[in-house]
Amino acid sequence: MTMETAPVLSFITVNYNGYTDTCHLIRSLQEKVRSVSYEIIVVDNASQADEAARLQQEFPEIRAIRSETNKGFAGGNNLGILSAKGKYLYFINNDTFMEKDDIGCLIQRLESSPKIGGASPKIRFAFPPRNIQFAGFTPLSYITLRNESIGCGQADDGTFDQPKPTPYLHGAAMLLKKEVLAKTGPMPEIYFLYYEELDWCTAITRAGYELWYEPRCTVFHKESQSTGQESPLRTYYMTRNRLLYAWRNCGFLEKWLSVGYQLLVAIPKNLVACLLKGRTDLCAAMYKGVTGFFTLSPKKD
Repeated sequence: MTMETAPVLSFITVNYNGYTDTCHLIRSLQEKVRSVSYEIIVVDNASQADEAARLQQEFPEIRAIRSETNKGFAGGNNLGILSAKGKYLYFINNDTFMEKDDIGCLIQRLESSPKIGGASPKIRFAFPPRNIQFAGFTPLSYITLRNESIGCGQADDGTFDQPKPTPYLHGAAMLLKKEVLAKTGPMPEIYFLYYEELDWCTAITRAGYELWYEPRCTVFHKESQSTGQESPLRTYYMTRNRLLYAWRNCGFLEKWLSVGYQLLVAIPKNLVACLLKGRTDLCAAMYKGVTGFFTLSPKKD
């Protein structure tokens, strides 16, 4: 939407060899969202072809930004932040879409209290039976750093229609007050892929803000089309970044207990499971993830 004045909302999405999905997202926003002024910012994260140019030609009213290097999920979103003019920043995966104009419910939730810094909508899987993917998160467990996505895999039968605080937002769709960034800074780029939004949400709550799940707004997600559920890429970053999150966010004793648990219990268990499946590629990715954690320096930037 082209506006002479600053829009209320900035949609920011990162594209990586995902032209078709990104077009679907843009069209869904343009066709459905009428209740609020907005802009759409697409960051092309060094796709093989210059998809930013294609998207800009296809949708002249958006702002398409081309990065010649892949800056990861956080780096791509941070490029979008630099161009965003909205009071609210809506970080939304390019493999998502909306089916109705319920974005105002998310904004209402943020405006309901100065303590609320961000909110995520209900997220449902895009493909039949279109069950729930996200209806809030449980807190991370002590030491093991595991948590659950509430409602995941369950039918959207009204059970998860109560708004409530959540310890973390979902990276596929999260709306933040722009003012929050003045206290937390941008999304941490050290992770590159996975765990960056978890770290960011931890920083947001540490700064005194609340995060909420708002089920009156729904986003549909074509989960993991880009990396796959059991790809070496995902395994590497999940292994490395779980250790990194513990190092950056846990207290002294909890940090060492958590890292020790990952190295001595969780990762060996996963290695055995992958070997039994014949997935030596995933075993190698886990090993690289561990060495990647230890060689990463500094770990706090």
